[in-house]
Amino acid sequence: MTFVNPQFFWVTIVPFMVLAFLLSTNKERLSRVFDEKVLKRLSAADESMPLMMRNLMMFFAIFLMIVALARPVIEKGEKSVHLQGLTLLSALDISGSMRSTDVYPNRLTFAKTKMAQFFDAMPSDTIGVVAFAYSPFVLAPFASDKETLKMMVEGVDDSYISMGSTDFEALGTLASNLLEKKQPKVLVLFSDGGDKKAIANFANTLKESDIDLYVVLVGSKKGAPVLDAKGRPLKQKDGTIAITQRNDALGALAKELGGAYVIAGNGEKDMQNLASLIHTKYKYQEQGEVKVKERVELFYYPLGLGVLLLLIALSSAPRRREK
Repeated sequence: MTFVNPQFFWVTIVPFMVLAFLLSTNKERLSRVFDEKVLKRLSAADESMPLMMRNLMMFFAIFLMIVALARPVIEKGEKSVHLQGLTLLSALDISGSMRSTDVYPNRLTFAKTKMAQFFDAMPSDTIGVVAFAYSPFVLAPFASDKETLKMMVEGVDDSYISMGSTDFEALGTLASNLLEKKQPKVLVLFSDGGDKKAIANFANTLKESDIDLYVVLVGSKKGAPVLDAKGRPLKQKDGTIAITQRNDALGALAKELGGAYVIAGNGEKDMQNLASLIHTKYKYQEQGEVKVKERVELFYYPLGLGVLLLLIALSSAPRRREK
């Protein structure tokens, strides 16, 4: 038998022994703490159990509780546990074009909704979240708590949007670093797209890092005006209103890298299908394993006995008086 938390035993046993010694050798000091009438009521002199026996039971009960805190166990060695579920990285586009309103209420809000649906479709998987535009950053570390992830994504509002150009290469570098020790390496991108020139270096980085890309495209091919922070359409140098359209080049890149893409629509079916596709592809791939110790817990034996003795010691069962 061993103790998982032996520090509890050694930290508490010394004060316990000092307390037991003081109470057993300085009984007269109780009169300094309690009023005489109160002390008389608390006295066990007229009760069925001798005071010394009562004290011994109480001290032994406390000692057993200390032993329970130290958590006694019987070690049975280690066993391998195979991890279930995938570990993947998701990325949310926060570039200026995500303010466009060709999907309701705008592309950013619509993309966040699709991300939440995707998280719900991956209940047993571990997901990390990054946001990207000119400079990508980690929005949420890898976690399996989907409600927390959804809360973090929901907190991304219009103030996060960057009007600078989208740097896909920087996103690729960050994804490569975050997924370096993961297997398989999966990146799920929520974006309104990017042209071939903008994603050229991004494609090279993903290929070098052996990252599979999946893309959820938001927006329409018809497009909508690019809006500023106040919701006003931006104009180009020639005075015409700037229009942004969904660019499907990212989808083509995803297929090239062994992944897939979907055009986000209403309802949850598209995200469920995407999650099913990802699970099917990596179903038979080893996700790794961890070593865990097998133990037989024994703490409830001293704890139960200690509580029982404490109840007996604190009980008040008076003697039968002769008539």
